[in-house]
Amino acid sequence: MVGLLESGLPLTELSIEKIARTAGVGKATIYRRWAGKEELLIELLRSAEPPDPVLPGTTVRDDLVSLLESMRQRGLVKRTSALLHNVFSQMQSYPKLWEAYHHTVIEPRRRLGLDAIRRGMERGELRADLDVELVNDLFVGPLLLRSVIRPGAPLSPGLPEEIVDAVLEGLRPHG
Repeated sequence: MVGLLESGLPLTELSIEKIARTAGVGKATIYRRWAGKEELLIELLRSAEPPDPVLPGTTVRDDLVSLLESMRQRGLVKRTSALLHNVFSQMQSYPKLWEAYHHTVIEPRRRLGLDAIRRGMERGELRADLDVELVNDLFVGPLLLRSVIRPGAPLSPGLPEEIVDAVLEGLRPHG
C-alpha cells in the first residue's frame, strides 16, 4: 500500500482489493486486522510519523519545548515523505478519513499540550486567568503555520525554544 500511495495513487482508486492484490494476500487477511480502508490508512499514517513525545513534566517550558520539537520533527517528516505528502493533500476531501485521523492522531497530541498548559497554570508558571485552548493555539500555531500553510518556511532546530520563550514572556503571572 505504501508503494501505491507514494506513487501518487488517488485515494479514490485505493481499494481493499487493490491493497490485498499488491500485498499478495486475500482481502480476508486485511479485513481480519482492519475494518476498512480508513482504519488501514490511519494506522499507516500513524506509523509513518514520529511517535508522540513523552513530556518531562518538570516545567511548562520543558513540556512545551518537547511537544513543539515533536511537531517540528513531524513537519520535517511530512515534507520528505512522498506517502504523507500524497495522503495529506487528499485527505481533507474525505471527511470520514479526516475525522478518524483527527480523532486518533491530532486529538491525543492536542491533549498533551492542553494538559501541559493546565499543569503550568496550577503550578503558577502561567497566568490562571487565560483560556487554555487559546494558550495552546498560541504555542502550536507558529509550527502549524510553517508546516501546513507555508510548507517551505524553515523548521530550524531552535524554533521550538524560540516560540516557547517568546509566548511564555507574555503569559507569565504579573508581579
